[in-house]
Amino acid sequence: MQAKPTTNRLVIRLLAGAVFMFGFCFALVPLYDVFCDITGLNGKNFNRGPAADTRVDSSRTVKIQFVTVNPSDMPWEFRPTVRDLRVFPGEDKVTSFYAANPTGNWMVAQAVPSVTPFEAAPYLNKINCFCFDRQPLEAGSDVEMPLVFVVDPDLPEHISTITLSYALYDITGSAEVSKNSTSDDKGPASL
Repeated sequence: MQAKPTTNRLVIRLLAGAVFMFGFCFALVPLYDVFCDITGLNGKNFNRGPAADTRVDSSRTVKIQFVTVNPSDMPWEFRPTVRDLRVFPGEDKVTSFYAANPTGNWMVAQAVPSVTPFEAAPYLNKINCFCFDRQPLEAGSDVEMPLVFVVDPDLPEHISTITLSYALYDITGSAEVSKNSTSDDKGPASL
């Protein structure tokens, strides 16, 4: 006869656990966004525009490394035109990335940036970046996509190398993307 109260407590605990897990999963998305905004992880730190301070610190240089990644379902060729640059903090720098669509289909891609070390993310300001826009590309076409950036002179002294990596994703099938909505584009979205 004592098994029934024990079973009821177990059912209540299991239901409470399920409700807690649902609530926790529901809260993970905004918590993840806050974490990524703070750390720059997963490209969530989109510094658009120059740093407030326009002085150039020519007393030191910072090495900027460029890395690209394509998920297994993204057939494009995607690479930086240069693998690394040495820059003075505060100096505007221009580089570009090469993309080619070797498929027989029109496609749209979106680049997602990520900065390491995470501490450097707020100090790497992308003034003009192909990652700000979708990149439509006709079948068999290629394009060089510009990146203009500046490293804030207030970058902590112990950071001498920053890695800016981009993952390129196929968003052609996205509900928001259609060839008609981007038919005015003759290559990458205007920057």
